Amino acid sequence: MQLKKRNLIAKQEPRQGVAASELAVCMPVIVLIVLATIESTTMIFLQQSLSVAAYEGARVSLVTGAASTNVKYQSELILQDRGVKKGTVQVTPANIAGAAEGTWIQVVASAPFTDNSLIGGWMFAGRNLSATVEMMKER
Repeated sequence: MQLKKRNLIAKQEPRQGVAASELAVCMPVIVLIVLATIESTTMIFLQQSLSVAAYEGARVSLVTGAASTNVKYQSELILQDRGVKKGTVQVTPANIAGAAEGTWIQVVASAPFTDNSLIGGWMFAGRNLSATVEMMKER
């Protein structure tokens, strides 16, 4: 019986270089997952930055005597603080001070993802993200 076990052990082939070949097969997949995660979290951060900028701009529009330039300035300041490149802000209506009570004021903040990507924007190339906030003007 001992002789049989010895023959089985002797017949096993050496497994040299298996780890290197497994790494060569798995590494591109792992790198792709890591880069896709970085791109996705960058896109989420950009969308959140646009939402915050639009919201803060809409809040400024409700202050008595505020003009659309005040709204744009506040929103662009937040976009700049968060490092958003080529961000734009649009305010509707253009004359906030002259708008009647009950008028909806809309602030739209937008930016291209490619210019704000950390690794070139290859995954979401050509996408423009935007956030819209509407608030009603009161007294």
